[in-house]
Amino acid sequence: MSSNGAKTVSILLVEDDKIDQKAFLRALDKLKIGNPIRIASDGVEAWELMSGQSGDERMQRPYMIILDINMPRMNGIELLQKIRADKDLRDSIVFVLTTSNDEQDKFEAFNLNVAGYMLKTDMGNSFFKAVELVDNYWRVVEFPQSSAVAKRQAV
Repeated sequence: MSSNGAKTVSILLVEDDKIDQKAFLRALDKLKIGNPIRIASDGVEAWELMSGQSGDERMQRPYMIILDINMPRMNGIELLQKIRADKDLRDSIVFVLTTSNDEQDKFEAFNLNVAGYMLKTDMGNSFFKAVELVDNYWRVVEFPQSSAVAKRQAV
């Protein structure tokens, strides 16, 4: 999976369930997707990785976020609110992959401009379909280069 330019798209999986993390990684492997991946166990850890507050280097863009809703410390909706309020991160591409079939969660997620909301219904198949969808998304959709957008915004 790579963007339409030469850059590789990194993946940030925000998921607190270790079994779901492994299922997602297996789906990547099965589809032969070798993109760099980082895993955060909750919204706090994800925020630290994206904003450079983790002590590690800030995640390099372009990247996409695969986000669970139900997590400890900071849930997916709270993280989405922080991302959309941040001038440097608000254009992040976020897909929700969750067990929550709650209409309010769906409404809030789409109100915060997620690219898609997918349910984890059966572990292996759901993750495979989600990874396949996201892979196709990056192959088809055109994105501006980060540096070009930053230059235009500075003018």
